[in-house]
Amino acid sequence: MSSDLKVLQVIPKLGYGGAETGCFDIAHYLPENNCKSFIVTSGGDLLKFIDKKKVKVFWLPVNSKNPLLILINAIILIGIILINNISIVHARSRAPAWSCLLATKLTGRKFVTTFHGTYNFKNNLKKFYNSIMTRSDLIIAGSNFIFSHIKQNYSKYLNDKKKLLVIFRGINVDYFDPTTKFESDEKKLLTTWNMEKDKKIILLPGRLTSWKGQEVFIEAVNLVNIELGYEAFYAVILGSDQGRDLYKKKLIRLSEQYRLSKQIKFIDHCKDMALAYKLSDIVVSASTEPEAFGRVAVEAQSMETPIVASNIGGSNETIIDEKTGFLYEAGNAKSLSKKILKLLFLDETLLKSIGTEGRKNIVQKFNVEKMCFSTYSEYKRLLN
Repeated sequence: MSSDLKVLQVIPKLGYGGAETGCFDIAHYLPENNCKSFIVTSGGDLLKFIDKKKVKVFWLPVNSKNPLLILINAIILIGIILINNISIVHARSRAPAWSCLLATKLTGRKFVTTFHGTYNFKNNLKKFYNSIMTRSDLIIAGSNFIFSHIKQNYSKYLNDKKKLLVIFRGINVDYFDPTTKFESDEKKLLTTWNMEKDKKIILLPGRLTSWKGQEVFIEAVNLVNIELGYEAFYAVILGSDQGRDLYKKKLIRLSEQYRLSKQIKFIDHCKDMALAYKLSDIVVSASTEPEAFGRVAVEAQSMETPIVASNIGGSNETIIDEKTGFLYEAGNAKSLSKKILKLLFLDETLLKSIGTEGRKNIVQKFNVEKMCFSTYSEYKRLLN
């Protein structure tokens, strides 16, 4: 069976997000198990790391939501499926999923989708567009939170012929391993950030967009300073504004308003996120809307760095509160400030224990090998 398994994954762009890294990991796992692996995408930075000897890549504008291009992509996908005798097509986003649905219907191949987010909808038309992710033979939810979201909002599209299950997203625990980073690496990163390590560092990673909670974080930093009467740490807001210039200016003005300009550092990007976590003393995930999975919380735990995250979405499943990290009331700056204060004064032995338990939690439940094996097993069951 394994040698007959040929999987085509379709994703808009291969960047560094959760959906993209999951696609990348599965693509390279399959050849290791004597299966053929294919990807259709419009491009992306992660493409340069694809092993072209193991994974065949096709370039198509599957990032487009243009109905005509979606139809053209479907026709081309039919050709790719027939020429390469693809057995399973796995779509990881809505626009390409519509192309995949048409292509698999006309070729009689199995269709898989992964729900990577909640896909907000304000009207029935948008909900219908989102529903493509439930029209496959196998629907994968990245967390129990997403599973419940699908059951609650898309129940009319589900039936006994379709299988809906949870396969937790996984990270590469060998990459996110604190023992692989050295003091010299940390010093270089500090130099790049133009910082000194004379105080603790609190890191808030994530693209600059309002629901990632940067404003709540800045307000919490101000509240901690008021409580302490001095600046006990540096705060790093790490993430690109992705063209949201006005929002970044708003954040800078807010930090200036609270006189935090010297304490808060804005960094656009970091190539080595594992090192950024290792350098930090506390990591914060301040999302005001539910994360489908919440990679920041998982990666920080894997690096044995204490994490403080909002108590919504995937973080509730990946963090064991008070044991591998801390949960606070989402959107509440005062609640966040209290958790930060607690960690700042926590005994070093307890901090080390939180780090150790955090890594153990991720290695056992959320490692990439487990995710890949579970997905591969479901592919085989689907064909059988």
